[in-house]
Amino acid sequence: MERKRKKAVRKSPAHKADRIERYPDAPVIPEVEPAADESVGESTKLPEIASAELPIDLDGAEDYGDEAAVAADEASGEGESRGEGGALVPFDPLSRYMAEIRRFPLLTREEEVEIAQRYHQYHDPRDAYRLVTANLRLVVKIAYEFARASKNLLDLIQEGNVGLMEAVKNFDPNRGIRFPSYAVWWVRAYIYRYLINNWRLVKIGTTQAQRKLFFNLRKEMERLQAEGFDPQPRLLAQRLGVKESEVIEMRERLGQSELSLDQPVVAGEETPLLDVISDPERNPESELADAEFRDFARDRIDAFAKTLNGKELEIFRARLLAEEPMTLQEMGDKFGISRERVRQIEARLKRQLRDYIKSQAPDIDQARQA
Repeated sequence: MERKRKKAVRKSPAHKADRIERYPDAPVIPEVEPAADESVGESTKLPEIASAELPIDLDGAEDYGDEAAVAADEASGEGESRGEGGALVPFDPLSRYMAEIRRFPLLTREEEVEIAQRYHQYHDPRDAYRLVTANLRLVVKIAYEFARASKNLLDLIQEGNVGLMEAVKNFDPNRGIRFPSYAVWWVRAYIYRYLINNWRLVKIGTTQAQRKLFFNLRKEMERLQAEGFDPQPRLLAQRLGVKESEVIEMRERLGQSELSLDQPVVAGEETPLLDVISDPERNPESELADAEFRDFARDRIDAFAKTLNGKELEIFRARLLAEEPMTLQEMGDKFGISRERVRQIEARLKRQLRDYIKSQAPDIDQARQA
């Protein structure tokens, strides 16, 4: 009952307003919105903070430690156990990580305040290291709130650890708030950002308005339907404080699936999907014309090269036809002439090649423009 009362207080508008007033630089965490997963065929919800199975008690740092570690071991379903014949079951990566972070002791309230104030004043990396390692289990506990939204829990923990380090860098102990209470917002913010960026191949939450719609659009649609309203874009835009065009765009993005152009057309084959998709700006006639022009140009260049000899032929091949042309200095050293002289010969060869091709096809410029 006490935990439920604390959680209700933290969700109250007065508590949120007080936090914003005391820590205006803390990241703003949006409410989580159910996101459709087309690969499963049904909606998969990003867990809400209020209904997480592992609630965060922000009033006592001593509550973060072993509870989070035990919960991580139980949720992973693995760890150090004995199988048939008494053999040890190998650690999986998550269990190994949990075993590693248990090596770092937790901080008492007094130690936390002392270290935080010392780091804020002197910026000693050892103090930052102590604050981070003492709260690694807090990150695991928060990451488990989002376990259903990601296939790899360790990725969420890694992003949360980055947020934890950012919280250490920005924390001001003189504002009257405990470090874990402040760090929670940074950890969740970095996990949210990771989920948005990796929910699909194409990022759909690149602006503040899009991120707001990503988390709240469907929830607001369900709320309006429950109230008896038709959730039209204009009404949704007014309720969410965004533009109507942004609502329409996000509804289309959330309602569409995506495919990788690099995936094979048929399973087991190597032909990518990109190779069989037609280009609307291309057609067989233009592709045939381009192929014929390339063959024509190649034949004329070969014929032009036969009219050259000695130094000019070498410069023509090494400077104009090679995939990795030699430098002017290298060509000059080869023939014992200056770089400027090589440049002049190259410019003359370009003019001669252009005149030669025009003499073979006088209307080539008009044909290419058409």
